Amino acid sequence: MAGYDRALDASGFVMLADYVPHVVQEIRYHSPYNFIGERINGYEEPCALLTLEAARALKTAAGEFFVMGYSLKVFDAYRPARAVRDFVLWGIEDSDVRMKPYFYPDLEKQELFLRGYIAKQSSHSRGSAVDLTLLDMKTGKELDMGSPFDFFGEVSHPDYRGITEEQYANRMTLQRTMVRSGFEPLNCEWWHFVLKDEPYPDTYFDFPNCAGSLMRK
Repeated sequence: MAGYDRALDASGFVMLADYVPHVVQEIRYHSPYNFIGERINGYEEPCALLTLEAARALKTAAGEFFVMGYSLKVFDAYRPARAVRDFVLWGIEDSDVRMKPYFYPDLEKQELFLRGYIAKQSSHSRGSAVDLTLLDMKTGKELDMGSPFDFFGEVSHPDYRGITEEQYANRMTLQRTMVRSGFEPLNCEWWHFVLKDEPYPDTYFDFPNCAGSLMRK
């Protein structure tokens, strides 16, 4: 097909809310409350998109969590490649450290790339990665995981034991169920999971993160 660009083809993606209706979405990169401090390029709407396969697997996980009394809260799912380029450009700009006290107080911003917290190509751009936590359905509050989402440091490593037993148990509850549902964890972020058998392992998509991208299928 003349002019066809696979990276702009959203035909294999769905709205996560259509598969997990009760999911809470707090898409951080659509807001200024993130490690850069401003809305990220490509996040046109605060919605979570995923490949159909990842959405189905997450629906399975959500069902297990529901039985345990938990619901899902998603911070990020599909991430356009242009957003990742924003991250890289920010990394080059030495003077912009306005969010350092909140997200990386013990590291220099260049270390975030060296230590693997931020990559020049993200699994999120392949469409089958998700950042999430659990909500207690009785209280509506997030489970205490020992560190907040996108806090870059050793305390956010899933196997870090310098936290309370309850915090560690909460991480393992999240991880075990996600793994049973077909996802793989990341060794430096307790909130990050990638579908093991992702459908587009070599494609880094770049269509905007918004419902309109799916309407152009």
